[in-house]
Amino acid sequence: MLDPIGHSAAPLSPYASSVLAFANRHWRVRRPKPFVLVIEGEVGQDSAAPSDYLHEQLLLPEWREAFYQLVDATGLVVCLNVHTQHPSYRDVRGRSSKGRLSQGEYYHHDGCTGPVKPRFVEIRCPIQPQTRGVATAVAPHRDVVKAMVQVLPAELAASAALAGQRMSTADLAQMDDAALDQLQGLITRTVRKKLNAEGARSYFRQVDAAANAYFEPWALGESRFIANANSGVTMQHRRAYQAPHTGGVANGHLVKRWTNEELLLPGQVADQALIAALCSEEGDDADGERAEGCYLGAH
Repeated sequence: MLDPIGHSAAPLSPYASSVLAFANRHWRVRRPKPFVLVIEGEVGQDSAAPSDYLHEQLLLPEWREAFYQLVDATGLVVCLNVHTQHPSYRDVRGRSSKGRLSQGEYYHHDGCTGPVKPRFVEIRCPIQPQTRGVATAVAPHRDVVKAMVQVLPAELAASAALAGQRMSTADLAQMDDAALDQLQGLITRTVRKKLNAEGARSYFRQVDAAANAYFEPWALGESRFIANANSGVTMQHRRAYQAPHTGGVANGHLVKRWTNEELLLPGQVADQALIAALCSEEGDDADGERAEGCYLGAH
């Protein structure tokens, strides 16, 4: 059964068929969650070696905007079994320590501090000798904030920073994105200040579960397109340790890019000031205080 999608990239239902017609090809797909579309590869190529179907098919100029709209409408689009050496990817910055959380371990949008945010972020696990053992949790922004309130310890909810906040289910339902960002920043700062590192990680593991986050293990050759600031479903993501972080464990690396802003069509010119501003958010200061204006502040 086919579920055709053309240039309009209309959203699929949560229970979409197992084959997607797109870019003049048929693709094996599945929907593990309503906000996730997993593309496993082209129909009839099940036994073929991984190829760069991402750049050779899905992101060709004539299909690129339709694919972007598919990400907008879905939330998270996962492409498996992609082998690429495209030069636009760069290493993901930031590392976690046993003593404190990396900025990437808090739920965030990319481009928190600037007025212009990337449309989505593509995070990729290259084909490499070492597998990736750390998850990347992804969930809709509103669901994340609701979950953060739901599992917030009573003593933190009663703290000076949060005691006067309106956090009932009805209140959250009426908040726009800016209000959700503001409340999320207050909660995240409170968690960071009141809990030790593993206490905070445990809290966010509960948030992952309550938000029904997607955090399937990374497969080698996998790209995840995460809607970030767009006309459709806005997501958030975080680096997610599912066990106490003790360090010293070999782990595959990730790369990333802001595909809409960095993979340019002929005649387009990159906004280097925007790219530089986005990249400047990704490093971790030694004391972690830089995050007050980014992931731990209003997004």
